Amino acid sequence: MRAIWKGAVSFGLVSVPVKLYSATESHDVSFRQVHAKDGGRIRYQRVCSIDGEEVPYADIAKGYETEDGEMVILDDDDMAELPSTSSREIAVEKFVPSDQIDPMLFEKSYYLEPEKSGAKPYALLRQALIDADRMAVVTVALRQRTTIAVLRVRDDVIVLQTMMWPDEIRTPDFSVETGEVKDAEVKMATMLVDTLAGDFDASEFEDDYAAAVEMMVKAKIEGGEMKRTPTSTKSSGEVVDLLAALQRSVDAAKSGRRESDDDADSDAGSDDAGDEKESRSGKGAAKKAPAKKSTAKKSTAKKSASKKAPAKKTAAKKSTAKKSAAKKAS
Repeated sequence: MRAIWKGAVSFGLVSVPVKLYSATESHDVSFRQVHAKDGGRIRYQRVCSIDGEEVPYADIAKGYETEDGEMVILDDDDMAELPSTSSREIAVEKFVPSDQIDPMLFEKSYYLEPEKSGAKPYALLRQALIDADRMAVVTVALRQRTTIAVLRVRDDVIVLQTMMWPDEIRTPDFSVETGEVKDAEVKMATMLVDTLAGDFDASEFEDDYAAAVEMMVKAKIEGGEMKRTPTSTKSSGEVVDLLAALQRSVDAAKSGRRESDDDADSDAGSDDAGDEKESRSGKGAAKKAPAKKSTAKKSTAKKSASKKAPAKKTAAKKSTAKKSAAKKAS
């Protein structure tokens, strides 16, 4: 785990330097909205509801909507004037009985790890919470906003649990009409409770929905039921097939080299054709030299051809002499 915050727990004159770690992580199954035809991701544009135009992120501001539907726009200067704090202190306000905290108030849980210099006062605070069976109500600044929280002990580790503000807890706006409840019915319900009574063990429960989704997805992958899209291969936060990436780079380099060679050959061919035209028309003194070379090659070829011709005649004379000698012998 990585510490997300560093500060100190202070109660009275005691200060305990600590690190803060997120104690929970969500394993909830999340789905993407995709095009059923080809599996492409559905993208959403930031469109203004008034003019219907897409709005760049730089032009987006914060707006506070009033109860009557009016919109108040707040700019960066307005946001800078709001009260904020960067205090690195977890201030203990009071120690209260554990049963006085409504679990509905609990929001996010964090582990507190002591720094080396604060190991002993950390242990003292932990033991005091256990012996008193109380929680410490604290105030702490997280993400530049002050919130209330409690400190309690779980498995020899002090846990900080942030809490919702009292006005964030909704009051039900309905009443429950039960009618008359008979004593026999209450006794039967009590017997049912006693039958199912036991100790809580979180390991006895599992998220069967997530497991079912994973099994279904695995079966579809093994059956080849996948949609390959240009965005299927991610590059951030995932392992990339290095060999495949290198091979693609090599292929691209070879392709580029072949194209450059073809262009060079075509340019050379056009130059040769131009040289021949200019040598025939007598244009360009500098380009007559290649024409002379080609003429020299032609003359050399003619000489070699003329030299080979007598050799053929000599071979013909020899064959004629052999034929006449054979006739005389017969």
